[in-house]
Amino acid sequence: MSGAGDNPDEALVSQAKAGNKRAFSKLVERETGRLLALATRMLSSPSQAEDVVQDSLASVWLTRHRLDPDKPIGPYLTTVVLNRCRDRLRRRKVAGFFGLSGDDELHSIADDFPGPETLAVSREELNLVQAEIARMPVRLREALVLVTVEGYSQAEAAELLDTSEKAIETRVYRARNRLRERFENL
Repeated sequence: MSGAGDNPDEALVSQAKAGNKRAFSKLVERETGRLLALATRMLSSPSQAEDVVQDSLASVWLTRHRLDPDKPIGPYLTTVVLNRCRDRLRRRKVAGFFGLSGDDELHSIADDFPGPETLAVSREELNLVQAEIARMPVRLREALVLVTVEGYSQAEAAELLDTSEKAIETRVYRARNRLRERFENL
């Protein structure tokens, strides 16, 4: 006979919720390998995966009041790690869209870190692109941001904007062309 309260982690979750670091460590210890493997598969980078898992576990510790002793900890930790991976991938995509390096590992070697001039030029280019996007008609800007930056499919963007998929395709095409024309000679 099973029911609420049959969670083998119930006591540890309750203790962790109360601030017991040792109980929290025991809870996450057996999940860490699986979470690292998941993050590595999502991000294709062991070092970024370690960062994401570490950030996720720190976040769970800081928000431990949300833990539910009646539910297993594994699925909750998995959700937190997946959300952090999605955030990291979204940042990569945005960086790639703006022509910046989205690979954090490239910046981990001191000699390869861009100098102040390069950073200033990159920052200026980013500001120019952002300003040009801000000047676009709202319809083009919405489609471009939803599809290119936020990662929605054209069908999802069409549903969100209450229009056809073909209209989204056209708007994204026009927005990209507008950016390309504006920055072709820079």
